[in-house]
Amino acid sequence: MKLLYFHGFASSGATGTAQLLRSMMPEHEVIAPDIPVDPVEALPYLRALVEREQPDLIIGTSMGGMYAQQMFGVRKICVNPAFNMSKLSKVMRPGTYKFLNGRKDNVKEFRITKEIVQHFYTMEMGQFKGITDFDRENTWGLFGIHDTTVNTYDLFKKYYPNAIRFDGEHSLNEKALRTTVVPLIRQILEK
Repeated sequence: MKLLYFHGFASSGATGTAQLLRSMMPEHEVIAPDIPVDPVEALPYLRALVEREQPDLIIGTSMGGMYAQQMFGVRKICVNPAFNMSKLSKVMRPGTYKFLNGRKDNVKEFRITKEIVQHFYTMEMGQFKGITDFDRENTWGLFGIHDTTVNTYDLFKKYYPNAIRFDGEHSLNEKALRTTVVPLIRQILEK
Protein backbone atom coordinates (compact mmCIF):
# COMPACT_ATOMS: atom_id res chain seq x y z
CA MET A 1 0.00 0.00 0.00
CA LYS A 2 1.08 3.56 -0.64
CA LEU A 3 0.76 6.22 2.08
CA LEU A 4 1.26 9.95 1.63
CA TYR A 5 2.31 11.93 4.70
CA PHE A 6 1.74 15.72 4.81
CA HIS A 7 3.88 17.44 7.43
CA GLY A 8 3.04 20.42 9.61
CA PHE A 9 4.05 24.07 9.38
CA ALA A 10 7.82 24.83 9.19
CA SER A 11 8.64 21.13 8.83
CA SER A 12 9.56 18.93 5.88
CA GLY A 13 9.25 15.45 4.49
CA ALA A 14 12.28 14.55 6.63
CA THR A 15 10.23 14.94 9.81
CA GLY A 16 10.62 12.28 12.47
CA THR A 17 6.93 11.41 12.11
CA ALA A 18 7.45 10.19 8.54
CA GLN A 19 10.54 8.25 9.62
CA LEU A 20 8.62 6.60 12.46
CA LEU A 21 5.75 5.69 10.13
CA ARG A 22 8.24 4.01 7.80
CA SER A 23 9.83 2.03 10.64
CA MET A 24 6.46 1.00 12.14
CA MET A 25 4.93 0.06 8.79
CA PRO A 26 7.82 -1.26 6.66
CA GLU A 27 5.43 -3.23 4.47
CA HIS A 28 3.99 0.05 3.11
CA GLU A 29 5.56 2.80 1.03
CA VAL A 30 5.48 6.15 2.85
CA ILE A 31 5.97 9.21 0.63
CA ALA A 32 6.57 12.47 2.50
CA PRO A 33 7.04 15.56 0.31
CA ASP A 34 8.36 18.98 1.30
CA ILE A 35 5.26 21.19 1.18
CA PRO A 36 5.69 24.74 -0.17
CA VAL A 37 5.14 27.49 2.43
CA ASP A 38 2.57 29.49 0.44
CA PRO A 39 -0.81 27.72 0.03
CA VAL A 40 -1.11 29.22 -3.47
CA GLU A 41 1.76 26.88 -4.39
CA ALA A 42 1.14 24.11 -1.86
CA LEU A 43 -2.43 23.15 -2.71
CA PRO A 44 -1.90 22.64 -6.48
CA TYR A 45 1.41 20.88 -5.78
CA LEU A 46 -0.25 18.44 -3.36
CA ARG A 47 -3.23 17.81 -5.64
CA ALA A 48 -0.88 17.00 -8.53
CA LEU A 49 1.14 14.70 -6.25
CA VAL A 50 -2.00 12.85 -5.16
CA GLU A 51 -3.08 12.51 -8.80
CA ARG A 52 0.33 11.15 -9.81
CA GLU A 53 0.91 8.82 -6.82
CA GLN A 54 -2.67 7.56 -6.32
CA PRO A 55 -2.14 6.85 -2.59
CA ASP A 56 -4.22 4.35 -0.66
CA LEU A 57 -4.29 6.76 2.29
CA ILE A 58 -3.13 10.27 3.18
CA ILE A 59 -2.06 11.15 6.72
CA GLY A 60 -1.61 14.82 7.54
CA THR A 61 -0.66 16.52 10.79
CA SER A 62 -1.52 20.10 11.77
CA MET A 63 -1.15 22.20 8.60
CA GLY A 64 -0.71 18.92 6.72
CA GLY A 65 -4.05 17.76 8.16
CA MET A 66 -5.68 20.89 6.81
CA TYR A 67 -4.24 20.14 3.36
CA ALA A 68 -5.11 16.42 3.61
CA GLN A 69 -8.77 17.29 4.27
CA GLN A 70 -8.85 19.05 0.88
CA MET A 71 -7.69 15.98 -1.05
CA PHE A 72 -11.24 14.94 -1.92
CA GLY A 73 -11.86 11.44 -3.23
CA VAL A 74 -9.01 9.86 -1.22
CA ARG A 75 -9.13 8.16 2.18
CA LYS A 76 -7.40 10.33 4.76
CA ILE A 77 -6.54 10.88 8.40
CA CYS A 78 -6.28 14.48 9.61
CA VAL A 79 -4.31 14.65 12.88
CA ASN A 80 -4.87 17.85 14.87
CA PRO A 81 -5.77 19.65 11.62
CA ALA A 82 -4.98 23.38 11.64
CA PHE A 83 -7.99 24.55 9.63
CA ASN A 84 -7.41 28.16 10.71
CA MET A 85 -3.73 28.68 9.91
CA SER A 86 -4.22 32.38 9.16
CA LYS A 87 -5.41 32.94 12.72
CA LEU A 88 -2.59 31.09 14.51
CA SER A 89 -0.83 34.13 15.94
CA LYS A 90 2.08 32.02 17.22
CA VAL A 91 3.14 31.05 13.70
CA MET A 92 1.41 33.29 11.17
CA ARG A 93 3.30 36.50 11.81
CA PRO A 94 5.32 38.19 9.07
CA GLY A 95 8.99 37.45 9.47
CA THR A 96 11.80 35.03 8.66
CA TYR A 97 11.80 31.59 10.28
CA LYS A 98 13.99 28.48 10.26
CA PHE A 99 12.67 25.15 9.00
CA LEU A 100 12.54 22.53 11.76
CA ASN A 101 13.86 19.75 9.51
CA GLY A 102 16.15 19.56 6.51
CA ARG A 103 14.46 19.97 3.13
CA LYS A 104 15.42 18.36 -0.16
CA ASP A 105 16.25 21.77 -1.67
CA ASN A 106 18.54 22.51 1.33
CA VAL A 107 16.70 25.77 2.04
CA LYS A 108 17.10 26.56 5.75
CA GLU A 109 14.77 29.56 6.20
CA PHE A 110 11.44 30.82 4.92
CA ARG A 111 9.53 34.09 5.03
CA ILE A 112 5.97 34.68 6.06
CA THR A 113 4.57 37.81 4.46
CA LYS A 114 1.23 39.55 4.85
CA GLU A 115 0.38 38.17 1.40
CA ILE A 116 1.01 34.59 2.51
CA VAL A 117 -1.20 35.11 5.58
CA GLN A 118 -3.90 36.46 3.23
CA HIS A 119 -3.44 33.43 0.93
CA PHE A 120 -4.09 31.11 3.90
CA TYR A 121 -7.17 33.11 4.88
CA THR A 122 -8.59 33.00 1.33
CA MET A 123 -7.97 29.25 1.04
CA GLU A 124 -9.54 28.59 4.44
CA MET A 125 -12.77 30.25 3.38
CA GLY A 126 -13.36 27.51 0.77
CA GLN A 127 -11.52 24.53 2.22
CA PHE A 128 -14.67 22.47 2.91
CA LYS A 129 -16.27 23.02 -0.51
CA GLY A 130 -16.32 19.85 -2.56
CA ILE A 131 -16.86 17.27 0.17
CA THR A 132 -18.69 14.21 -1.15
CA ASP A 133 -20.42 11.29 0.59
CA PHE A 134 -17.23 9.28 -0.04
CA ASP A 135 -15.21 11.93 1.79
CA ARG A 136 -17.59 12.01 4.76
CA GLU A 137 -17.28 8.25 5.12
CA ASN A 138 -13.51 8.03 4.46
CA THR A 139 -12.06 10.98 6.36
CA TRP A 140 -10.96 10.53 9.97
CA GLY A 141 -9.93 13.23 12.41
CA LEU A 142 -7.63 12.51 15.34
CA PHE A 143 -7.56 15.15 18.07
CA GLY A 144 -5.06 15.16 20.93
CA ILE A 145 -6.77 15.92 24.23
CA HIS A 146 -3.66 17.84 25.38
CA ASP A 147 -3.31 19.89 22.18
CA THR A 148 -2.86 23.55 23.18
CA THR A 149 -2.00 24.74 19.65
CA VAL A 150 -5.21 24.09 17.70
CA ASN A 151 -8.68 22.91 18.62
CA THR A 152 -10.72 22.16 15.52
CA TYR A 153 -12.68 19.14 16.76
CA ASP A 154 -16.06 20.92 16.57
CA LEU A 155 -15.33 22.35 13.12
CA PHE A 156 -14.30 18.90 11.85
CA LYS A 157 -17.50 17.35 13.29
CA LYS A 158 -19.61 19.83 11.28
CA TYR A 159 -18.46 18.03 8.12
CA TYR A 160 -17.26 14.57 9.12
CA PRO A 161 -18.57 11.93 11.56
CA ASN A 162 -15.26 10.06 12.16
CA ALA A 163 -13.69 12.21 14.90
CA ILE A 164 -11.59 10.53 17.57
CA ARG A 165 -9.92 12.05 20.61
CA PHE A 166 -6.64 10.50 21.75
CA ASP A 167 -4.22 10.87 24.64
CA GLY A 168 -1.69 13.14 23.00
CA GLU A 169 -0.50 16.65 22.29
CA HIS A 170 -0.33 18.68 19.09
CA SER A 171 2.83 17.08 17.76
CA LEU A 172 2.86 13.33 17.39
CA ASN A 173 5.32 11.24 19.34
CA GLU A 174 6.17 7.56 19.09
CA LYS A 175 3.57 6.55 21.70
CA ALA A 176 0.71 8.36 19.91
CA LEU A 177 1.78 6.87 16.59
CA ARG A 178 2.02 3.36 18.03
CA THR A 179 -1.20 3.41 20.09
CA THR A 180 -3.51 5.55 17.95
CA VAL A 181 -2.35 6.50 14.44
CA VAL A 182 -0.84 3.22 13.19
CA PRO A 183 -3.74 1.07 14.47
CA LEU A 184 -6.19 3.39 12.67
CA ILE A 185 -4.09 3.23 9.49
CA ARG A 186 -4.12 -0.59 9.63
CA GLN A 187 -7.89 -0.64 10.28
CA ILE A 188 -8.55 1.63 7.28
CA LEU A 189 -6.25 -0.27 4.94
CA GLU A 190 -7.82 -3.60 5.87
CA LYS A 191 -11.27 -2.43 4.73
